[in-house]
Amino acid sequence: MAQRSAIDQMLTFFAVVHDPRRQHPTTLHTLETIRTITILATICGAQHWVEIAHWGQAKAAWLAEFLDLPQGMPSHDTFGRVLAVLDPASLQQAFVRWRKALADLSPAIVALDGKTVRRSLDRADGTGPIHVVNAWASAHELVLAQCKVDAQTHEITALPEWLRMLNRAGAVVTIEAMGCQVEIARQMQAPGADDVLRFKDKQPGLYRDGDALFTWLRGAHPRDQPVACGRADQVDGGHGRIETRRVWSTEALAGVIAGERWAGRTSLVMVESIRQLGEAASVERRDDLRSLPGATDEDAQRLHRVIRTHGEIDNRVHWVLDVAMGEDVNRTRKGESAQHLAFIRKLALNLWRQEPSVTVGIAARQKRAGWDHDYLLKILSQT
Repeated sequence: MAQRSAIDQMLTFFAVVHDPRRQHPTTLHTLETIRTITILATICGAQHWVEIAHWGQAKAAWLAEFLDLPQGMPSHDTFGRVLAVLDPASLQQAFVRWRKALADLSPAIVALDGKTVRRSLDRADGTGPIHVVNAWASAHELVLAQCKVDAQTHEITALPEWLRMLNRAGAVVTIEAMGCQVEIARQMQAPGADDVLRFKDKQPGLYRDGDALFTWLRGAHPRDQPVACGRADQVDGGHGRIETRRVWSTEALAGVIAGERWAGRTSLVMVESIRQLGEAASVERRDDLRSLPGATDEDAQRLHRVIRTHGEIDNRVHWVLDVAMGEDVNRTRKGESAQHLAFIRKLALNLWRQEPSVTVGIAARQKRAGWDHDYLLKILSQT
């Protein structure tokens, strides 16, 4: 049966996720059933447990062709309770195994950026919203992994193991200001891999020294004092807005960074963005510490491309999660359920990105998958 084959092919990767429930006569629904319906319903646009349960009820006759449903459809409470107690580490392992089967990744720019699932806070328990860091390979249009961040310290405690799963050989890894910590910078070093660390208020001393360095580099200098500084400019326009970006890069880091604290980082980059909309203009500046060369104009142009590519994670991942999939307003919050549902949303997003036959937005693809079983199976059969 075609649908059984397509669904089995994908769900095989999730067999490592153990069912923590004590098997009892009152255990009416298997983990496979709950997991399968959750994934399929999310692909079709269901955003929370009530919608997932209603989708399952509407599709019960079709689901019964390949799922064992002797007790009928699980309730929305059952979906929520089971997903709340699953082990996040095993789900992460399953997600990465499945993602590796989805596409053969060549070296690329991998952007790491944090996102808060704002409505996952639970005031009754006194817990705040969950924070996750997502890894995005822009060239392949894939979310590679997700890592939950400690809500109090914003430390990524699982970072070493998480970075090993990414297989960064030949890649350039970029990370926002939250990752510009000495210990994280040390952990990010890997043979054959480069990285870009954005710093700002997280490293105020480094920020001040970098500002002073670029102020001096952009000033006038005697001819007998050559300055090793790369420069690149770009002007973009659209929707009545004109944006000018100026990039400076240098390897003249003596006296600016301590080598033992930031080992392997060889260049500093400053990007100045001037946005003009009508008569109004705004200026934004960012600074980055990098392990890439930065002494020439060609180096500055390459670094600029890396910086622009990092920004795609906001538009191609976080914006879609919030607008098309309702992540930011999702009230799922008990146990680990918010983290697990975030995983499943990214699984669905990866599948949509890899299926090119329907050239419409994500919201329209969700509806098409809900209407058309053949299209839903086509999405699933990519693994």
